[in-house]
Amino acid sequence: MLSLPDRLTLEPGKVIGLVGPPGFGLTRVGMSMLADSSRTGPVVYLDVRGWVNPLTAWEAGIPPERLIIVRCFDRLLWPKATAALLEGIRAVYAEVPPGVRESVLRRLAALARSRRSALLLHPLSGDLPAGVAYVRYQGREVAWEGPDAGHGRLTGRRLVLEASGKGMSGIERVIEVEDDGADVVRMVSRLAAAPAGRAAG
Repeated sequence: MLSLPDRLTLEPGKVIGLVGPPGFGLTRVGMSMLADSSRTGPVVYLDVRGWVNPLTAWEAGIPPERLIIVRCFDRLLWPKATAALLEGIRAVYAEVPPGVRESVLRRLAALARSRRSALLLHPLSGDLPAGVAYVRYQGREVAWEGPDAGHGRLTGRRLVLEASGKGMSGIERVIEVEDDGADVVRMVSRLAAAPAGRAAG
């Protein structure tokens, strides 16, 4: 059986994809993945919407002095900004604006590999081209814990992700992560193979 760490992490020279609709908590998942890299140096969040809140990163375990937020609202400048960051930073979380060409994403993935920089790509709409991500996490389900009939305090969130790609040995896996808001996102021990007939991407 494929073994997985208890937390989602980044690796030097590898591209990770986070795919799913807003509200799934993928930004929080991505921030928690940056947390380990922030222990040895600065990490960057490339924000194309102007929405990211530094508190999210600090809650995920990234020290304030290690977090750099770069805002790039111009889709045409986004590839250059991302490439420049990969030249000097060891871990980059990049929101991908709509309309970025496949060839651009493939060039950035090659640059990340050559510079041994971890690159996390989070498309704001659509998906990543096949083969760009070493591991691709697709958000499938989310469940909030705590409120009853619309009332009460949120105490946690469970997110079901489908993991695929070379890093999964070509086998799609369904994993579950939990987030209580107080620490990095943790994997739940349940690990199930994806239904037969699904193609790994």
